[in-house]
Parts: sequence; C-alpha cells; structure tokens
Amino acid sequence: MSMSAGLRRRMEGWARPRRPETLPARLDRRRIYILPTGFGAFVAALLLTMAVGALNYNNNPALLLCLLLVGASLASLLWTQLQLSGLEVRAVHGEPVAAGVPMPLHVHVEAAPGRERRGLRVSIDDSEAPLSLHDAGGETTLALPTVRRGWLSPPRLRISTSRPLGMARAWSWVWPQTRFLVYPAPETGGPPLPEGGGDAAQARLNPSGEDLHHLRDWRAGDAPRTIAWKASARRDALIVREFERPQGDDLTLDWHRLGALDHEWKIRRLARWVDEAERNALRYRLQLPAQPAIGPDRGAAHRHACLRALALLPEAG
Repeated sequence: MSMSAGLRRRMEGWARPRRPETLPARLDRRRIYILPTGFGAFVAALLLTMAVGALNYNNNPALLLCLLLVGASLASLLWTQLQLSGLEVRAVHGEPVAAGVPMPLHVHVEAAPGRERRGLRVSIDDSEAPLSLHDAGGETTLALPTVRRGWLSPPRLRISTSRPLGMARAWSWVWPQTRFLVYPAPETGGPPLPEGGGDAAQARLNPSGEDLHHLRDWRAGDAPRTIAWKASARRDALIVREFERPQGDDLTLDWHRLGALDHEWKIRRLARWVDEAERNALRYRLQLPAQPAIGPDRGAAHRHACLRALALLPEAG
C-alpha cells in the first residue's frame, strides 16, 4: 500500500461513525467533512493574487470585484455543506447472489422537502453511483463485490457532493449495522441431477436423454449433434431434435451420497443441483448433515431456504 493510500485510510478511520450503526442514520454538521477541490484551490490562489494586486495599485473596482467573488465562493461552500445536512439514510438492503457475483446494494435516502438535492454520489470501495432526491426521497444501487459464501457485513458508505460550483467537496460516512447473505458459487459442469424418487415418473425434456420428443426450429446455442440433417434438407432450414428422459416427481439431493468429494465442492454441487431442479420445475428435497430435511417442495422460497442452508454450513474442520 502506498504512503498516500495508507494516510488516507488512517484519516478515514478517525471519521464518524467509527463503528456500525443502526438505521436510520441522520447526517448532521458533526459528521459532514468538507475540503476544497483542485479547482477550488486554484480559485482561492487566483482571488488572493487579485486582492494583492488591487491593494498594491489601490484599484477599488478590482478590490470590489475580488470581494464579490470571495463572497460567492464562501456561499458556495455553505451550499455544498447544506446538500448533505439533514439527509437520512433509511435503509440499505442487498439481494442474495452467488459468491463471486457483485451484489446489488440498494440505498434509500430521505430528507425534509424544500431543498433541491441533486448530483450526490454514493460509493462503497471502488463502486460508485449517482443519487438525486425527488419529492424528498431517492434510491440508488451499488455493486458490492462478493468473494465467499455466508454472511457479508458491508463496509462504510460514503455520500459526497461537489455542487453547486465544484469548488469544494463535502462528504459523510454511514456504516449500516446489517448483514447480507451470499449463496455458494454453483459448480460449473459436473454430473447431471440424480434420478427422482417419486412414484409418478414422467418424461421431461433433457439434453442428455435418449428418447426423441419432438423437432423444432434451430436456435442460437444449440449443439450441432442435435441437428436433424435430413429433416433440415427437406425444409431448407435447420431443424433440431429435442430429447427426453423419465424423471421422478421428487428428487433427493443428499449430502451423504456425494462420497469423498471435497467439503466445499459438495456445497457447490448441491447449489448447482438446486438451481437445475428449479429450472426444470422439479420438486426436490435437500438433506444436509445434522439438519432436518428441507422439502420436498419447489419455488423461490424453497430455493432460498436450500441455498441459505448451504451458504451457512460451517467450513471444513
């Protein structure tokens, strides 16, 4: 880490808040910081030079113009600070995603009506998004990086602005005391779903099946081996074969049947099977060690329950 980056992180560590806080969080003057931008420093140097020249040559019109510009600059500093003063971060929530996929983080902000607040910026680590308040409320979405499955505690949010003239930048920090769930990353490739255990087996479309179900028009992404060349020649257009195989009503996705597979790879394989079962509209049951079975069922709520249980499994000892 460079010296400047280290110094910046140390200064940020002194800023309020210094620990996670419950929402809603209100921004007041004690937690709003303001410093001149590069443009603001240039204008300050220019006005200082102008004032010295006006005093040296006893040029009253130049001195009056300098004082007017100084007054406008000071007013812009006050207005920059007022852009953040009174803001209230009401809620921060994230949608569960697989590990390695950026999580959409929704930040909802409110303020008392009567003051236009536009051109705000909300950032977290390297992700930044604009925020403008309409009818005293606004929402923006950030991309929060994810690495590992399980609970994710977000770092501090930075809300900043340089309006109206860009001469100074005001900022404040919000550190929400909340956690977001990160699903395990599904396995890429691997074996197909296990056979269903229900009594009422029925045929379902499956690329690895052996029984021909029907013919359809070719679509981008279809494997060349599925093209029916004779039928395509007769119709002068590419025709693709759809296959099927019998599949039981209820699948059992059992941890103990995965043998000596690595602990994390078992979790990733079961996560992939849960997603595949949902895509195929199958009922499935998830059996994990030292836990009651989840299901059988299907749907968004059942998928979330299964992936949540997989995400919160303890790491291998």
